[in-house]
Amino acid sequence: MNTGSSAWSEVQQWLQKAKNTVEILAGNREQGEAVFQHLRVSPRSLMGTLALETGGILVDHGWLRFLGSGNERMKENLLSWNAIQDGYGIQQAFIVAHDVVGGFFAMNGGAFPGEKGNIFYMAPDTLAWQNLGGSYSQTFSWALTGNLDQFYGTMRWPGWQEEVGKTNGDQGLSIIPFLWTGTKEPPVAERSRRAIPLQELWRFEQDIARQIQHHPPGTPIKINFT
Repeated sequence: MNTGSSAWSEVQQWLQKAKNTVEILAGNREQGEAVFQHLRVSPRSLMGTLALETGGILVDHGWLRFLGSGNERMKENLLSWNAIQDGYGIQQAFIVAHDVVGGFFAMNGGAFPGEKGNIFYMAPDTLAWQNLGGSYSQTFSWALTGNLDQFYGTMRWPGWQEEVGKTNGDQGLSIIPFLWTGTKEPPVAERSRRAIPLQELWRFEQDIARQIQHHPPGTPIKINFT
């Protein structure tokens, strides 16, 4: 298969210009080709290139993770995160990246109001999808060179780099009190934080989002844990 090596060369040039830390996870070629075939995208596309050439990419000390074909340190990939029949993904959108605090990036295919192909972000402090106003390539470029401290704001805490560095790409941090409660106190640095499987965090957030979507901000809610 001609995988478009020049496309990977272009990606490497992007990576060399990154202002945020970047770690490329090695991919298994056979698995990468299997993921690529199911994506039905061009090998010259950025997503196709990352699927073929990488197991995924960790940005900013592993805070932000772009999905590839999977790696021991991030086994889930572009296909497994979008397996609707298994309870993941979202209809008419395609998850392409996630972050350690339970935020998810998805390419719009009609699920959200707005231009198809744009990347939407489900913020863990609102559980609502917001249009980032750019394509997959633009979002990838922003992740490499943008001010992520400004984007995540109070969701970060002093020393987060070391704590996040201890997680793998399939884990997220369960933060209690939850970020989506809207309260600013206590600050995240003083909240309980525990690494759990990110797919568990996804299921929980989606369940809560469905329950509160019709309630206006500030509505008191009660959560029972079993």
